[in-house]
Amino acid sequence: MKTSRLHTWAIPMLFFLGTACQPSGHSGQPDEATDSLSTQPFDPLDEVLGLSEQWQGDLDSMIVRRRIRVLAPYSPDSYYIDGTERRGLAFEAMNLFEQYLNDKLGEKRHIRVVFIPTTRDRLLPALLEGYGDIAVANLTITPQRQQIVAFSMPVLTGAREVVVTAKNTPPLTHLEELQGKAVHVRASSSYYEHLQAINDSLRQAGSPEIDIELVDEHLEDDDILEMVNAGMIPMAIMDEHRASFWAEVFDSLQVHHQFALFSGGEVAWPMRKDNPQLKAVVDEFVRKNRKGTLVGNMLFNRYLKQTDYVRNAFSKEDRARFKATRDYFIKYGQQYELDWLMLAAQGYQESRLNPNLVSPAGAVGIMQIKPSTARDPNVGINDVRPLENNIHAGAKYLRFLIDQYFVSPDIDSLNAGLFAMAAYNAGPQRIIRLQKEAADNGLDPTVWFDNVELLAARDIGRETVQYVSNIYKYYTSYRSLARYVEQTGKSPFEDW
Repeated sequence: MKTSRLHTWAIPMLFFLGTACQPSGHSGQPDEATDSLSTQPFDPLDEVLGLSEQWQGDLDSMIVRRRIRVLAPYSPDSYYIDGTERRGLAFEAMNLFEQYLNDKLGEKRHIRVVFIPTTRDRLLPALLEGYGDIAVANLTITPQRQQIVAFSMPVLTGAREVVVTAKNTPPLTHLEELQGKAVHVRASSSYYEHLQAINDSLRQAGSPEIDIELVDEHLEDDDILEMVNAGMIPMAIMDEHRASFWAEVFDSLQVHHQFALFSGGEVAWPMRKDNPQLKAVVDEFVRKNRKGTLVGNMLFNRYLKQTDYVRNAFSKEDRARFKATRDYFIKYGQQYELDWLMLAAQGYQESRLNPNLVSPAGAVGIMQIKPSTARDPNVGINDVRPLENNIHAGAKYLRFLIDQYFVSPDIDSLNAGLFAMAAYNAGPQRIIRLQKEAADNGLDPTVWFDNVELLAARDIGRETVQYVSNIYKYYTSYRSLARYVEQTGKSPFEDW
């Protein structure tokens, strides 16, 4: 089967499709939760500690423990922690679920919903291992998934999985037109399962297969479609209702409605099979609050209209800046053993590759480095106003941060770079302290995403978390474009 891999956020189309999750802090009896999620006192640390709690049981045991743990991707739209506040569509959805359940329980019992951020490839494994009780992330019911989990009643029916390309692509009307072409999906998605089934049939018939390209599990639907919109990847598969929404956001997307790779899909919430009590109350709640209800539509409209989107790293102006600086990123990336595409992604995040930018704090140029930092003996560059010097100083300082603070046999090169990026933004001592706290709290101190970043959101706020997340997103965008050029010998941009 033709499958390859290339190296993150998503807005849920319905409030059910993006419920996020958190962990419960202490392993002992939690405090009584007499208020709703939106009013009760909130300690962000309580939300991340549940990652280390492995436990299984049905609703009656959850009531005794007074918490239900929900697994979902951690993203600015689904669920995130900003300092001491929780936000997102999923947060509001689960606030409603908590209120609904506590109304049923009456005054004697109160239960909390806690959230556990989880990458998509870990949603079902973590559920089965007892690190959460429900997973909510726009998951389509498939035979493979039904073998291992029980699903709630569908929150959405009649889902179709369709092809999405850029607008300059000729209309696609038949499945055969995908043969031999690259289609980008996550390995954890139902899209991947259905593409595999199609390829099995094509192979048995002796026909060319579809070239399945796997993208990083941190990439959410809007990330993938933004890359299609910019021409960085040729096509993706998406649920039609989500693709149609994003086609209204990104101006160069084309949704091919003429045929579906899969139709009649049902989206639901998975739980463990031995939790019939939990399934019963979830089904009851879903029946009253799913798509088409007043509450569901209200949340849908509120969040879709208020979403702020990450800017497109491949506008024509940005491509010109990238082209003008590329040689310097390559030169100093090689000199300091850094991935030059990651370095370029950082430059884009810092300044949008604007060499003339000066921050109120005095940071200068593309890499937004302070002259005092550049003059330090660890960097030793006196004038960071010239373009080349600026990129040189930024690269050398990043290398210093990695070597000084994040070189360890336990930290892989990608995470060393991510930690250094966070330190570039927030200071190395802060990040080192957070790594130590992560180890004390059952998180992995050697991994940024879904681990140390959670404590950074609590202690520093959203800025540093979003800073690293955006760099990684731009990096995967640049990397996918480089791969596309390498494989095809051509660029989707005339000026690239």
